[in-house]
Amino acid sequence: MRLNQLPQLPEKLESIVQKLNDKHYGKLAFQYLDPSKDEGLREEAKSYNVMNLKWPALEGGKIQAGEGNIGLVMAYGENRITIPLLRVLRVPFIGTQYELVDMNSLEETITENVESLIHINEDIGYLADHGTLVLTGISPPNPGKQQEEEPLKNFPALVSEGYTVKPVKLKEESIPDSFNCLIIGGPEEPFNDYELFQIDQFLMRGKSLALFLDRFQEVTPSGQNPQGVRIVLLETGLEKLLDHYGIRMKAAYVMDESCFKQRMPAQLGGGERSIYFAPLIKSEQINNAPDFMKTIKGLVVYKISPLELAGKRMAETSVEATRLFSSSEKSWEMTGRINLNPMLIRPPESADAYKAQPLAYILEGEFSSYFQGKEIAEKPADRENRGAEEKSEEGEEKADVDLSEIKGEGEFLSKGKRGRIFLIASSEVLKDNMMDAQGRSPNATFILNLIDYLNGREDVAVMRSKVQRFNPLLDTGSGIRTFIKSFNIAGLPVLVVFFGLGVWFRRHSRKRRIQMMFEK
Repeated sequence: MRLNQLPQLPEKLESIVQKLNDKHYGKLAFQYLDPSKDEGLREEAKSYNVMNLKWPALEGGKIQAGEGNIGLVMAYGENRITIPLLRVLRVPFIGTQYELVDMNSLEETITENVESLIHINEDIGYLADHGTLVLTGISPPNPGKQQEEEPLKNFPALVSEGYTVKPVKLKEESIPDSFNCLIIGGPEEPFNDYELFQIDQFLMRGKSLALFLDRFQEVTPSGQNPQGVRIVLLETGLEKLLDHYGIRMKAAYVMDESCFKQRMPAQLGGGERSIYFAPLIKSEQINNAPDFMKTIKGLVVYKISPLELAGKRMAETSVEATRLFSSSEKSWEMTGRINLNPMLIRPPESADAYKAQPLAYILEGEFSSYFQGKEIAEKPADRENRGAEEKSEEGEEKADVDLSEIKGEGEFLSKGKRGRIFLIASSEVLKDNMMDAQGRSPNATFILNLIDYLNGREDVAVMRSKVQRFNPLLDTGSGIRTFIKSFNIAGLPVLVVFFGLGVWFRRHSRKRRIQMMFEK
């Protein structure tokens, strides 16, 4: 596929760079390197993960056996980005296929990566299929969503102030290399192995994943009867990836006595009702050790599942897990049949049922691929593409060459560069009722700081934290509150009386000393 353009590739790349130099003030420099002529370049190409191909004699000797490297490395200072120029596809019934990059799209790809290298107008990816949350102005309406929901407005507007958010349709395309981070928010459709392979290899390239996943799904039967909504376990396939990386979402919802209180109308008796599935995260449950978390004093989450680390898996790797926040010590798990009717939820009587639940983690390190030791996933067959592949661009029949004899290295990364995964088992935190339009609430500050951290912009996150205005007082026990109240009511007047007596005694003593001086 487009392999007939391979001999002209260096010249075309150079012409594209020269064209782009007109708007980049001549700052781009192109260099063509051939590892077959320089042994030292082979190791350098391997360090950049440039694809290496080895092939036997093909077409009865017309194509001689050989070895070569193909790829584009972009460098600025200490930053490096490797852009594959050849894609390897394993298509059912056809076998291994090689596709050269489309020259028409390469100019845009280079421009996007230049901006990413020098940290201006950085692109950030958002998965726009598989039933994810719809973002206003970014991702199109998603027919995969089980329920009609209003598109998110606040989250995309706030993120777009620092990044160019671009939709990624994983069913149609691969994840661009210009992204440093991919956001996946509330998918409801399963991922096939080929799509999971794309996500896995994106992480292996040293990128970041921001995962806002749901462990359960609300299913409304036909007739749209709200009373008939069922909450069922949701399996998308991302769970097996995460389990391999060392973290799991438990099949439960977190209930917490430290939660949002709903004010009830007078006709329903007034007062407040506890919404146990909307935990309030207080300062003592938040890990302020990471710089981007230092000024986060409180959060609120909704319909969230607890997380757990796979201890054995974590011990086998160099991946570090950092807990960002957890529920209070008065929280418990709702498992089995899930019912979120506040009137039917009762805290457990046994004290053993209560414990703090981890709710958000960041994993960082050199992850191993889920597909290591497995057969690389095949791309689902596309009949139209298969028909088009039977002929070259000039309309001539393609040569019958068995490409499966070509052996490649660099097309699959079994061990990744240092990457990051953020995981929270709730997509509700991205919705407009959880993030304010101005981005000043603790929830909004946390999400924006997190995005900056995953994109290597920790300094921006620290600066944003300095304008954090939410500084709640620390919680105190009932005994301490009673003491302070009593002290304010009775203690302060007593202190005033003693202070007055002290002043009177001092003045009286001074008067006596003066009298004694004149009596002498």
